[in-house]
This record gives sequence, C-alpha cells and structure tokens, in this order.
Amino acid sequence: MGPPAPGALPNWVAATVTFLCSGAVLVLEVVGLRLIAPYVGVTLQTSTAIIGFALAAIAMGAWTGGATADRSDPRGLIAPLMVAGGALLVAVLPLVRFTGALLTGADAGGVLLLAAAAVVVPAALLSAVPPMVVKLQLSSLAETGSVVGRLSGIGTLGGIAATFVTGFLLIAILPSSIILVGTGALTAAAGVAVGVLLRRRSGEAAGRVPGGLLVLVVAGGLLAAVAPTPCEEETAYHCARVVADPHRPSGRLLMLDTLRHSYVDLADPTHLEFEYVRAIAAVTDALAPTGEPLSALHIGGGGLTLPRYLEAVRPGTENLVMEVDPGVVRIDRNRLALETSERVRVRVADGRVGLAEERPGRRDLVVGDAFGGLSVPWQLTTREALGLIDAALADDGVYAVNLIDYPPLDFVRAELGTMRAVFPHVLLLAAPSVLAGEDGGNVVAVASRRPLPADRIAAAVSVHALPWQVVQGSRLDEFVGDAPVLTDDFAPVDQLLTPDG
Repeated sequence: MGPPAPGALPNWVAATVTFLCSGAVLVLEVVGLRLIAPYVGVTLQTSTAIIGFALAAIAMGAWTGGATADRSDPRGLIAPLMVAGGALLVAVLPLVRFTGALLTGADAGGVLLLAAAAVVVPAALLSAVPPMVVKLQLSSLAETGSVVGRLSGIGTLGGIAATFVTGFLLIAILPSSIILVGTGALTAAAGVAVGVLLRRRSGEAAGRVPGGLLVLVVAGGLLAAVAPTPCEEETAYHCARVVADPHRPSGRLLMLDTLRHSYVDLADPTHLEFEYVRAIAAVTDALAPTGEPLSALHIGGGGLTLPRYLEAVRPGTENLVMEVDPGVVRIDRNRLALETSERVRVRVADGRVGLAEERPGRRDLVVGDAFGGLSVPWQLTTREALGLIDAALADDGVYAVNLIDYPPLDFVRAELGTMRAVFPHVLLLAAPSVLAGEDGGNVVAVASRRPLPADRIAAAVSVHALPWQVVQGSRLDEFVGDAPVLTDDFAPVDQLLTPDG
C-alpha cells in the first residue's frame, strides 16, 4: 500500500475514522429500537421502521457525502461532520424521550415518527464521512479500486463489530442511555482530534470545528441527564418498572415497555387482578379436584402470578417457568418477593427452545403467556410450536394461552385454527364485547387431546367473577371460519394483529 495523497490522512487514521463512523451508525440502529420501545412497544413494525430509516439515512448520507466531496475540499468537512454526528447521537436520547412522553399507543404514525427521530439525521451525517475520507485518500485513478475497496471493507467491519459488541456485550452491562451518549461523545472527540490533525498537516483552514457544535455536544448531554424516562431498570429486553397499587397496599404492577404485564399481590397470591389471569385460573380449577397438585409448565414468566396462585391453591404443584429475560427474573426476586424452590423453578430460556428440551408426556398443564410487545412471539404460535406443546403434555393435559387482538380478530382466529390443526378439542374464553367484534383485548384459548370440561370451566369462570363466555363447537367453527394455519414458514402474526382496530 503506497503513501497517502498529499494533505490526506495517515492510512491508519483514515481506517479508524471510517471504522468509527460506520460503527456508530450501527450502535444507533441497535440501541434505537430499545430507545423507542418504552413508548411504542417492540413489534415487527418498530424493528422494521428502525432498520428502514437507518438504511435510508446511510444511503442518503453516503450519496450526499460523495457528491459534496467532489465539489468541496473534504479536509474542511470531515471533522465538523464527525462532531455534529456525535452531538446528535447524544441529542437523540432527550429528543426521543421528550417526544415519546407526548405520544400514546403504538399506532403506525407514532412508530414512524419516533424511529425517524431516533436515527435519520445523525446516521446520515456520519454516513457522509466515509466517502469523504475515500476522496481525501485518493492520489491517482490507478489506486481507486484498492482505496475504495479497503475503506469500504473497513467500514463494514466497523458496523459488524459495533453490532456484535452492542448486542452481546454493551446492552447486557450498560443502560442504553450510557451506550448512546458514550458513543456520541467518543465520535465527537474523535472528530476534534481529526480536525487538529488536519490543521497541522494542511494549514489553518482545514479541520476547523465550529464552537457551536461543541456546545451542542454539551447541551445534548445535559438534556439527556434531565430527560424523562419511563424506566426504573433496563433489562436485556425491556424497559421495566414496578408500580405500587394506590388502592391495595400489597399490590404491585409490573410494567414492561408499554404493557401492564403482571399484577402481584405480595400478601395474597390468590388475588388475581387481571381478567385473563382469572380466566386461566378458572381453567386450572376445572382440571382436577380441588387441592390436587399439577405438573405445570409456564411459557413466559412476568411476575409469576399464576405459579404463585397454583402453589397456594394446589400445594405440591410443580411449576417450571421459562422466562427469556434474566432482568425480569431479577426484578421478580428484588421487587416482587419471588422465592424459588423445588416447586417453583425459573429457567432463563426462550420458550420455543425450552419446549424442544421438555421431556414428553410430563405436563398436566402448559400455560402460554409470552409477549413481545402486543403480540405473542411468532415462533410460539405455529403448528410446529404447538406440536412441541402437545408432546410435552400428558394424554389428558391442557394448554391454555393468553392472546391479545383487536377487531376483526384475525390473529385470534388464525391461532385458534392452528390449535385445531394440532389438538382435537379447542375452546375459547372471551368477553362478549370481544366476541361481538366491538372491542379488543385479551382472550384465552384452551386445547387438549381429551374433551375439555366446558361446563366446569364455565362454572369456575363465574366463581372468579369474570363476565366471560365459553365458546366451543359450532359457534367456534363459525368464529374461526377459514382462518389460515400458522406455520414456521408462514406466521405473519404482527400483520394479523391490528392494534388500530
């Protein structure tokens, strides 16, 4: 590799700048999803919006940066762009948090607005730097391919490194706010250093950084420190907080991102606040004589409301809870008085992975209550996943799953159709307004290989003071209609679920 062009950056500096700017964009893309999740949830739409806007910003920045480098001296632009991009990385945090505090719900407009605010401008500015570095390093057309290829490869490596380090390491040990502010500060500091180097090599005019950009970095950091945050704790997957019930001294509500995820009464595990939990409890009450222990597998832990209930009303019940988020388990222990034992065990694992490792024919009950945003993770909804659940159940075992949907309930219909492709006996518990298509919310679907005790379940629903109906037989046939069967090859869960109604 020959010497750099006169007035260019040393080759190692050019490589470092390209690596850093490309990496910072990918840090923003990874952290951006977590940044907007507390306000609009984690759905396919939110991740699609973040990725789409990031790619658009990269394309726009690279195109504009290359064109500008052909018309102006890159030596006067690289350092200011790096400092401006770093400053805006810092400013993204308060911008999203102040904007998100004004939004309600997870409608498409809110998702797109927050995603655009999180990534577009800083990603575009930083993406304009690599083509300017390429232009600066070129000394002749004879080396165009090697210079462009080398720096493009280094930029790609920067993005790869940033993605893996952020996703596997930084998010596990640092809050998203610190990752974002730290990345922005590092990028801005590197820009100042590059500016000093260019001025020394090329004269006073090159590499000058306007003082206003440095003020923007400091102002962004100050705003980040005072910006409102809905999080008490950032887990590996969620923005989490525990809220005390003002009407019940021992009541605690676990909030994960935008969802009221679990309600736990620290003094009375038989108090079930949410209607869907009472519906599942009614199913468990009807499975076996009062007080008889069960073997239960829970896919999704949250606050472990139902395992606590089963431990109280059916002493000796064996509960295994699969919870993918170790941070939620930590909150359960520290804030929600969870005490694990041989009868209440928690395994940190993805539900689909854990199901594949279950011993066949062991469980009297499998409860599905795992959510990513408003939707059940798609890999738990398919015929193949239900086959694993069927294998885990005893011959007379029962699967009960919490679902959320909105009119016209396309996802619930598809999931019921999928359950009926695996289990010969299926019924639905839902509020009359939901069944009539007037409202959305939670429903509970129940399946088994043996006939389900619908009358006993209906009686138990009444005992739990729940105004829900039990739907089965021809009425369920009519409700499901020709809904598609979800498979690992085709499971458009987020598209079927329509929060806008």
